[in-house]
Formats: sequence, structure tokens, C-alpha cells
Amino acid sequence: QVQLVESGGGVVQAGGSLRLSCAASGRTFSRYAMGWFRQAPGMEREFVTGISWSGGSRYYADSVKGRFAISRDNAKNTVYLQINSLKPEDTAVYYCAASKGVLPTTTQRQYDYWGQGTQVTVSS
Repeated sequence: QVQLVESGGGVVQAGGSLRLSCAASGRTFSRYAMGWFRQAPGMEREFVTGISWSGGSRYYADSVKGRFAISRDNAKNTVYLQINSLKPEDTAVYYCAASKGVLPTTTQRQYDYWGQGTQVTVSS
């Protein structure tokens, strides 16, 4: 069992930056690929980025490439999402998720555990 808790969301002006964190419980965190998803108001939840269990492979949605960066610290059981050059369309609830696979996937049903989400609001 893995429990995930996101933090770091907030209200920020367009062009600003945020760093989201996702803290995981359990001693097997390093065996999970991790992903970040987001859900904007009235929209389906969508894949943002993912990282392999070792941190050696990272994937990004086209809409966030060059602005978002995912990383993980297995010693701290934490995965991070650095968000730069924020845009109003980045406004969403951001969720982290853990998958038992080695590599992350864009498919939500392949993730085994989910956090409760953290709200990011970007004002123009």
C-alpha cells in the first residue's frame, strides 16, 4: 500500500513558477514509476509527465515540454514537479500517481495509487 500526499499548489501570476511535491508513504517507493496528471474545470483528467522508478526515463505531454520538469528523490520518498512560465491554461488540480510498472504510462488505469490533488491557479 502506498499513500500519496501532494503539496505546493497555490495561486500564482502568469509567468511565475511553482514546485509541487508528492510525498509517498511506504518503503517500496523506489519500485514505482510515478506520474503527474491534472484536471482543469470541466475537463477530463490528463497526463502531464511521468518518471521511471530509477529516474532515468522521463516523459512529458507536448503541452508542457520545456516548461515542466519532473524529478524524484527516492531517499526522501518524494517526487517533484517544477512548473515554470505558468499560463492560465495550466490552472487545474494536479494529482500524483504511482504505478507498479518500471516505466511511467499515460494511461490512468495503469496507476495503482493516487493522491488527493493540489490546486494550481494561474491568474492572467
